[in-house]
Amino acid sequence: MKATVSPSGLGSLRALIVEDNGHMRILLRTILNGFGVRTIAECGDGAAGLIELAAQKPDFILTDFSMAPMDGIDFVKAVRNLADKTDCVLPIIMVTGHTERRRVEAARDAGVNEILAKPVTPAAVFNHIEQIVLRPRPFVRSPHYCGPCRRRQNKPDYMGPWRRQTDNREDGETVDIEALTAVTGTH
Repeated sequence: MKATVSPSGLGSLRALIVEDNGHMRILLRTILNGFGVRTIAECGDGAAGLIELAAQKPDFILTDFSMAPMDGIDFVKAVRNLADKTDCVLPIIMVTGHTERRRVEAARDAGVNEILAKPVTPAAVFNHIEQIVLRPRPFVRSPHYCGPCRRRQNKPDYMGPWRRQTDNREDGETVDIEALTAVTGTH
């Protein structure tokens, strides 16, 4: 039986919205409030987002792609490189109108968990939150990448072909988010 989450059952989650457009922040906050999320921190750029992240300890982040002075890609990279092991593995949903392949790949390679294309709908926001809650991907830390496993399918017997120049089985450390959460007792 497939597990599901009710939109009204998200009240215990804490969210951080990092978005430079005030109208989009209001829309995202309203959607999250409609799902029962009551603890929502907001900020207008990536640098402020890093400060709020440390102060608020959210369960997930919604961030924009294009912001100044620190854009969404730099923000995601900064989060993924934080020393705090619980903060650096937070699920990040990038909300963007830039859905060209090169930008989606840049977001994926920076370490986002999900990409949500604008214009957003409550159903789309909920589906992406459901992905990060019910189907979290293992976290990968290697010299060349830090973020959720980019391979969505778990095939333990996969033997290649390795398609990236940086692929190497001995190259990285995989962090089990559920085990980390159980040990640290955090969200």
